This record gives sequence, C-alpha cells and structure tokens, in this order.
Amino acid sequence: MGKWMAQVYDDVMGPLERRGLKRIRKRLIGKAKGDVLEIGAGTGLNFPYYRHVNRVIALEPDSDMRKRALKRAQQYSHIPIDVVEGMAEQLPFADESFDMVIGTLVLCTIPDPHQAMREIKRVLKTGGEAIFFEHIRLDNRFWGKLQDVFTPLWKRMADGCHLNRPSLYYFKEAGLKIRQVQYFYRNIFIYVEAVKEQQG
Repeated sequence: MGKWMAQVYDDVMGPLERRGLKRIRKRLIGKAKGDVLEIGAGTGLNFPYYRHVNRVIALEPDSDMRKRALKRAQQYSHIPIDVVEGMAEQLPFADESFDMVIGTLVLCTIPDPHQAMREIKRVLKTGGEAIFFEHIRLDNRFWGKLQDVFTPLWKRMADGCHLNRPSLYYFKEAGLKIRQVQYFYRNIFIYVEAVKEQQG
C-alpha cells in the first residue's frame, strides 16, 4: 500500500468502526487463544481486543502500515504482539505452528487468496481455527455485476482492494471445515469460523 493509505486508514475506517465493526472485532478477537497468527494486521486495529492468548504474530507486508502497527503493539504490552514482515502466500512459519489464524478485511487485497488460504491451513495445528471478517461479492445478479464493474477502478483507489471476491469459497477450496457463517450489512460482509480437521 502507498504511504498515504497508511496515513488515512484509521480515519477512513472510523465511520465503519462506529457503525458496528468495532463490536465485531471485539467478538472475533475475543475468541483468540493460544498461539495466534494475524494476517494483514494493517495499523493494528485488532490489537486492543486480544486477551487470552500466549502470543500474537501480526503479519503485515506494507512497511508504512507495519510502522503504525508496531507503535500500537507497544500500547498493549500485556499481550506479546510481534509485528513482522511477510506475505500471506508464503508464510515464513513451520507446519502446524498456530492454534488460530485471524484476519479482518484482508482477503480482498491479497494478490493470490487461493494460495494464501492453503498456507493458512498449512500453519494451523490440527483442530486449529481460522476466523475471518471479510467483504464479499454479493449473490445478486445486479449488485454482484456492479461490484465486478467497479472493482478495477476501486483497486486503483484503494491499493488493490477487490470488491468482488468470493471469500467464503477460499476456505472451502483449501479444505477447511466451515463451522459458522454470519452475514452483516445487507450481506456485503461475512464472518467465518473454520477449522482444520484431522486428515485421513
């Protein structure tokens, strides 16, 4: 992302946070436990809500976002939060390293979400959970097509964000077991809980 996006991101997200996203973050992050990997930590808006975890590895590829996340992590020293550089498609961690993988509004910007979800499954421990909050392509002929039409322009304006990604499909394709799905804001946003089951 460009430096300008890192500078304005929290302000841009402000109205959405006040309209309920803050509450959703608190619920999502409140379920975190054990060793946690957060994908696309951005400026660290999730950090205040971590409570009962051993540690958090917060992955963020953008250097300007990462600097802001590092500052925010220092404000919450009751939880060990390590902000690290990395790409979701090539996670620099061993197999079965984490009890949970968490993401909020991140699958829309990852260049290869299919590969990213396969990597997420790889680093999850058996029985581990992936919990995400994402926006998705609407299952509506008119509105879905409108998202398709506006996505190329929106990508340029919002540093690669796709309006029309079928995020729920990525979990299923990777072989994660969907345990819970909940829709928000006229079905534009989705909350997903998935688990890595025992193989064989």
